[in-house]
This record gives sequence, C-alpha cells and structure tokens, in this order.
Amino acid sequence: MKTKFTLGFFACLLTCLSLSSFFVKKEWTPLLDKNLSQWETYLSYRHKLGYNGKVPVDAQGKEIAPIGYNQKGQTVFTFMEEKGEPMLKVSGEVYGCVYTKQDYENYHLKLKYKWGQNKFEPRKDLLKDSGVLYHSIGKSGVDYWRAWMLSQEFQIMEGHTGDYWSIANSAIDIRAFLPEGMMNSVADAKQPFLSFGRGSGRDGLCLRSENKESKNGEWTEIELICFKGKSLHIVNGQVVMVLQNSRYVENDKTIPLTKGKIQIQSEAAEVYYKDILIKELDEMPKQYAAYF
Repeated sequence: MKTKFTLGFFACLLTCLSLSSFFVKKEWTPLLDKNLSQWETYLSYRHKLGYNGKVPVDAQGKEIAPIGYNQKGQTVFTFMEEKGEPMLKVSGEVYGCVYTKQDYENYHLKLKYKWGQNKFEPRKDLLKDSGVLYHSIGKSGVDYWRAWMLSQEFQIMEGHTGDYWSIANSAIDIRAFLPEGMMNSVADAKQPFLSFGRGSGRDGLCLRSENKESKNGEWTEIELICFKGKSLHIVNGQVVMVLQNSRYVENDKTIPLTKGKIQIQSEAAEVYYKDILIKELDEMPKQYAAYF
C-alpha cells in the first residue's frame, strides 16, 4: 500500500512538473544595446521660436523636407556608457524619435532617465521635455511638430512626468477631476473616467496626480503597463495616472489603439535613458487590477 502511494505521489509530481513547462515565466527583455539594433530613428526639424505647426519653408518660400528616417551619421540618438552602464543619449537638438522595430501590445515597460544640461530652441527658456509614446502606428510626422507617429504619450518633463498627451488624432479615457474654465484636468485614481483627445470635446492633455520625480541630476524610474487598451503611468513606483479605452478617430470612425511601436522623443532637451526593459503580459498584474 505504501509503495503504491509513493509511486502515485511521484507520478503526480512528474505530471505537475511537465505541465509547468507549458507555463513559461515571462522574463524582462533588454531593449538597449551598443548598436541600437532594436530601434530605428526619425528626425524632423530644428524648430525655431514662432513655429506654427506648418511645414517650415526656406527663404524662397519652398517647403523644407524633414531629415527623415534612419539618417546615417545622425548624432541625436547615440549609445554611450557611463561607469560601465549602457545608456541612450538623446541630444534634443532636432525634434524626432527613436522607435522600436517591433510592435508591442500587452506589456510592462520600465526605464530610467535623467536630464542633461543642454536645451535648444524653441524650448530654451522652457522646461526640459521628452516622452515615451506608446501604441505608435503609421507614418512619422503626423503630429503638430511633424516629428512623431499617431500614439499615446507618457510625458517626461520637469515637474510633469506622467502627464498624458494625445498625439495626432488619438484619444483615451482617464480617471481625473473635471476641469473648469482655463484649468487643466488633473488625474486622480478615485475619480471617474473622463475622455481626452480627438472626438472627446476636451483637449488632449491631462496632468499627472502628483510629482514623484527624483531630484535634479538623479535617475527617475518610470513604468508603463499596457493591457487590452488599459494603461498605467507609474513614476518611481507610484501610480500617477490610470487610463483606458485607448483609441483614435479617423473619418469620424473610432478605432481601438492597443498595439504599436514605442517611441522615445527628442524634444529640445538633452536626456539620458538606461535600464530599458520590457516584459510581455498575459493579464493585468493583480496589484493594479483594482484601479480599473
């Protein structure tokens, strides 16, 4: 009897172990290497003060072409090392982006950033600015600054990291306070969802719930969680925005926007990125599911 029990126990154990092989634990995948092999680039213009959203023109009034895709010898996006740590340097002097070759849908992205010293026109006297754009689709240069793809923005900006911006004709719903008059809406996880962006009757900006950035000169960690049209903006471990129903509007038709490339902006400020990691998700992580 004892022998039968022992054999049965081991048979059950082996079955469980074999089944567990089908449920491979999702691991973090690094997106940064010395050749920037998982990224491509797009550069638009060195914008000047007074830019009005139109294609820049030369002295004869002829439209100037953007620098374009994967320009050889470009120095806006470069790989470097600091004390043996691999980093992406974004010089900021030309508006544009470095973007993933691969599309991503349900994932957890995390990275760290810190500001450099340099700023450029037209933001020389303004806050340092950059951002991570997600669910990016289509051609580059469709936004006001003619630099990025249709997408959703996780803002990276002095005092505003975690803000949301609609890029081009995107839209999304955010747990936020209802704005009044000239006030901007402010995110709050306990508020109902409000619509922002194209077709919402409201502009495409919502402020993060609070400033959780690190001190100047130190690294700030951000995390972006995306799952089936829902997303979370997380700064130094703190959820600062809860979003859902990601979409875009084209010819008065609303289309879900839940998958695409990831862009990192060059937006007139020098900034450094490191520890850029991504992990596939099969579900919204349990510790965040209650936000929805």
